[in-house]
Amino acid sequence: MKLTPLTALSSIDGRYAGRTRLLWPFCSEYGLIRRRVIVEIRWFQVLAAHPDIAELPALDAEETVFLEDLISHFNVHEAERIKEIEAVTNHDVKAVEYYLKEQFSKLPELAAKAEFLHFACTSEDINNLSYALMLRDVQEEVMKTEFARIDAVLSELAATHAQQPMLSRTHGQTASPTTLGKELANTLVRLRRQAQKMAIQDFFGKINGAVGNFNAHISAYPEIDWPGLSKGFVESLGLTWSPYTTQIEPHDWMAELFQNLARYHTILIDLCRDIWAYISIGYFRQKTVAGEIGSSTMPHKVNPIDFENAEGNLGVANALLDHLAAKLPISRWQRDLTDSTVLRVIGTAYGHSLVATSSLLKGLAKLELNAERVNQDLDANWEVLAEPIQTVMRRYGIENPYEQLKSLTRGKHISAKDLAQFIQNLDIPEQARKTLLELTPAGYTGNAAEMATAVGENEHQT
Repeated sequence: MKLTPLTALSSIDGRYAGRTRLLWPFCSEYGLIRRRVIVEIRWFQVLAAHPDIAELPALDAEETVFLEDLISHFNVHEAERIKEIEAVTNHDVKAVEYYLKEQFSKLPELAAKAEFLHFACTSEDINNLSYALMLRDVQEEVMKTEFARIDAVLSELAATHAQQPMLSRTHGQTASPTTLGKELANTLVRLRRQAQKMAIQDFFGKINGAVGNFNAHISAYPEIDWPGLSKGFVESLGLTWSPYTTQIEPHDWMAELFQNLARYHTILIDLCRDIWAYISIGYFRQKTVAGEIGSSTMPHKVNPIDFENAEGNLGVANALLDHLAAKLPISRWQRDLTDSTVLRVIGTAYGHSLVATSSLLKGLAKLELNAERVNQDLDANWEVLAEPIQTVMRRYGIENPYEQLKSLTRGKHISAKDLAQFIQNLDIPEQARKTLLELTPAGYTGNAAEMATAVGENEHQT
C-alpha cells in the first residue's frame, strides 16, 4: 500500500496534512538531513580557514562556490541518496559524511581534503546543532507568524467588544459584570507573555567531541584554541555556545522552549473552553457555512467543532511537549540514545500545534456576538449590584452592610425595584443614594472597557 494522506498513520501527515505543510522544510527527516549537511560543510569551511591547520589548505573560489551550491541546491532527491547510504551504514550521520565525500569526489581539489569532513566530531556534534537550527527556524519562520495571527485577531476582538458589558461568572455563579473585550484582553496579555519568552529563547549548541573535552581535537592540534574556535563556529550559525557538556548538549534550553509553548497552548485551551461555554449559553452565534452539517441526525445544530478540535490537538501537542521537556535533559552518564528517538517527535508536537491554531482562528472568525442575549442575562441578575451597595454602605459607617446584603440577595434573583427600595431606606448622603439608584448591571463594569482598549493599542509582543 502506498503512503498517502489516506494511508498515513499520523493525522498531521494524513487528515491534516494541508495544515502542517509549513513544517515540512523544518521538522521532517529531510529538514533534519539538510541541516546536518549545512553543519558538516560549515565546520569543514571553518577548519579550512584556520591558519594552524596546514594539512587543510584554504579553499579557493571554485571550491567555495561548489560548497555553497551543495547547500543551496540540496533537495529531497539528495536526501534520498543519503537515506540509500544509511541503509548500508545503519548510521544516519555517517551517511551524511559519506554523501559529502561522494560530492567532493566531483572536484579533485576537494576530494583530496575529504578526510577533514566530520573532523574530530561525534555524531552528536552534528545532531545537536542541526536540531537547534531546526527549532530556531521553526520559531522564526512558522510559530512567530502563528502567534502574531492569534494576537491580531484577539486584539481586534478585544477592541471591538471593549464596551460590551457582560455578566461574569465565578464558580459558575453570577458575579460582578465585566466587558467581553476585557475578558479577551486577559487572554491576550497571558499569551503575549509566553510568546515573548519564546521570542528571546536562546538556542544552544556545542561542537566539542565525544565527551565534551575536545580530546581528539587537542591530540591532533594542541596549539589551537579549540574552545574559542568552537564558540565562534556555533555563534556563526546564529546559535548560543554551550561550553559545558557531556557527549550531548544537555537540552535544558529545549525543555524551556517546549514548556513555554505548552503554557501558551494551555492558555489557548482555557480560551477554547470559555468560548465553547459562551456559545452554549447563547452569547455567541456561529456563522453558518453552506453545505456544512452540524449533526448527522439533528439538522438544527451548529456545533462549536473548531474550538473542540483546537482543544483536542492542543492537548496532544502538550502531552508530547511535556514528555520532551521531562525526558531530553536526562541522559545516563555521558550519553545514551533515548533522546535520539524522542527528538523525532518534535515535528509531531508542532504539527498538532498548527492544526490547533488553524482551527482556533477559523472558529474565532465565525463568531457573531448575540448582544441581545448578553444584555438579557445582565438585566435578569440585579443581585450582582449587592457588591457596590455594601461597599458604599461601608464608606458611610452603616453597620453590618455585608450581612444586610447577604440576607437580601444570597441565592435569590431580585429585581431593580427590590434594590431601589433597599437603597431608599439607607442612611447615606443623597448624592451617594442617587448614584446607587442610577447604577445598573450593565453600567457596573469598572474600568474594563479602558483596559480592553489599552491592550489593543499596545504593540504586539510576539
